[in-house]
Amino acid sequence: MSLLLVTVATFLSLSVWFSTNAVATALETDKSIGESSMAVLTIAVQIGFVFGTLFISFTNLSDLINARTLFTVSSILAAVTNLLVIPLDSTDALIVTRFATGAFLGGVYPMGMKVLSGWYVSGRGFAIGTLVGAVTLGSGTPHILMSVFSENWQMVILVSSILAITGGVILKVFVGDGPHDVVGAKFNPRYLISALSERGPRLALIGYLGHQWELYAMWAWIGSFMFYVLEERSLFGDGIQLASVITFLVFAVGAVASSLAGAWSEKIGRTAVATIAMVISGCVALFVGFIPVEWSVLIVIFVLIWGASVIADSAQFSTAITELSDPVYRGTMLTFQTGVGFALTAISIWLLPVVKDLSGWGWAFAILALGPVVGITAMLRLRSLPESRNLAGGKR
Repeated sequence: MSLLLVTVATFLSLSVWFSTNAVATALETDKSIGESSMAVLTIAVQIGFVFGTLFISFTNLSDLINARTLFTVSSILAAVTNLLVIPLDSTDALIVTRFATGAFLGGVYPMGMKVLSGWYVSGRGFAIGTLVGAVTLGSGTPHILMSVFSENWQMVILVSSILAITGGVILKVFVGDGPHDVVGAKFNPRYLISALSERGPRLALIGYLGHQWELYAMWAWIGSFMFYVLEERSLFGDGIQLASVITFLVFAVGAVASSLAGAWSEKIGRTAVATIAMVISGCVALFVGFIPVEWSVLIVIFVLIWGASVIADSAQFSTAITELSDPVYRGTMLTFQTGVGFALTAISIWLLPVVKDLSGWGWAFAILALGPVVGITAMLRLRSLPESRNLAGGKR
């Protein structure tokens, strides 16, 4: 029951992440925001998230106070700042409010992983994989909301904020601290330095950085790519935009794949599953943008494969961090890992449309394959080390 509740709470809370991406076309029209400014809005969320997670990790805040409390307060504040998108017209003000939303989300996602790690030792990979699936689905929720409220973008923002508040309340009221939760951490800003001097946590972090280079740039721009390929086609009559539905399905198949990959990693190993996923996603990134738009059905098929594989490795890195680091500072390591990983996403999210404008979608997506190359190298190295025996009960 704890897995279900934490998953639902995280799914609902993360619905504010890509809310402005889902309504990008409407914002460009109603608030005179250009495509480059839309990219900045997305990057502002990422940078805000980095600020929030690094603040929490360097202060050890996630291990000094109750993770459920931090999750709830953060999700409510993220929902409130998300709502400010509706009345604000200034691009600068919108950037600030999106930064704030991202900063508060820094207390949501890592805290969800910490709460679950307190409930599971055996099966932790499946549990965190399921949670990452919830993050994936929650991130895609605004796109399905936009397909329903296509004529009223304000409702997308409003509903996503309501969902985030609901998620925070669910985690606080209906979920307790797990039997494996570790309390009593002391403020120790030097812990991160000592932990990352060890090969295991360092390689897990490098693998995660490679994964993040690809993931969020793909998520941020796949909706635009789908509109480029499918244009204004509707699924049923004129009510539901096909591009929005396909974009949501990219997140949905990723959610399922994340959970399944987490379960699979308990059987064949964390590094094995992460490597397989990155091989598939990296290969799709290399060629999907070069497929002629007339072959739209083939593009959709490969985009869905990409959606599944691009996130399937994520939980393996986070679970590995919990298995390779001191349990007392588990929250600190998780927030630091996600923080630096999301710092890197700001670069790839910004770079992708620049390359697209210069050379087209093919080369824009192809540069994302650099991430899986780095991630695969790190995972194969980690797999060869004695420390990898701490992963998945000895299954590397």
